[in-house]
Amino acid sequence: MNGKYSTNFWRALHQTVSEFELSPKYFYDLLSAFKQDLVTTRYRTFDEVINYCERSANPVGRIILEFFSIHDEESLRFSDAVCTALQLTNFYQDVSIDIRKDRIYIPIEEIQKFGVSENQFELRENNTNFEQLLKYQVDRTKLLFFEGRKLILRLPKELKSQIHMTILGGEKILNMIEKMNYNVIDTRPKLSKLDYIMIFLRTLL
Repeated sequence: MNGKYSTNFWRALHQTVSEFELSPKYFYDLLSAFKQDLVTTRYRTFDEVINYCERSANPVGRIILEFFSIHDEESLRFSDAVCTALQLTNFYQDVSIDIRKDRIYIPIEEIQKFGVSENQFELRENNTNFEQLLKYQVDRTKLLFFEGRKLILRLPKELKSQIHMTILGGEKILNMIEKMNYNVIDTRPKLSKLDYIMIFLRTLL
């Protein structure tokens, strides 16, 4: 850097990266995912979805860990599981919104495997096949949250409750999707004020 910045934002970002010795790669990954989201509206396989999550979500968790000087491989792996689960949960929560933008984040291979058509998303047609498709997505994501929970015990006190609340929030959304029979094609589940209070109380206990 030559000490010249186009805005104060870039100056502050460079100073923060330098002060906390953050990995620039994570920021480039986030930019890569942002650019991809501008042009990619379908994902053929789950591996392609995971590749997107590895750049759109996982770097956020890794940057947070770096702020607390946590670099060991196990913590990074558990953090990736949490962040990927959160990103996937957001995809399933926002199905009814994303389809208006002509976006589907559920793999096309799996959509076809469960006998669902892309046209079903556009027409908002919920049926047993669609419910089974979403159940498969939700169950897989729950396993990621379960794996990611191992991160909590490895965190310093000041970060532990925040990450725990974040995981509980994601798991709550998945439970809401289950209770509405996976009908996210018509309704977007979201947490209420009471849900936030209950999540906060659970972290205290």
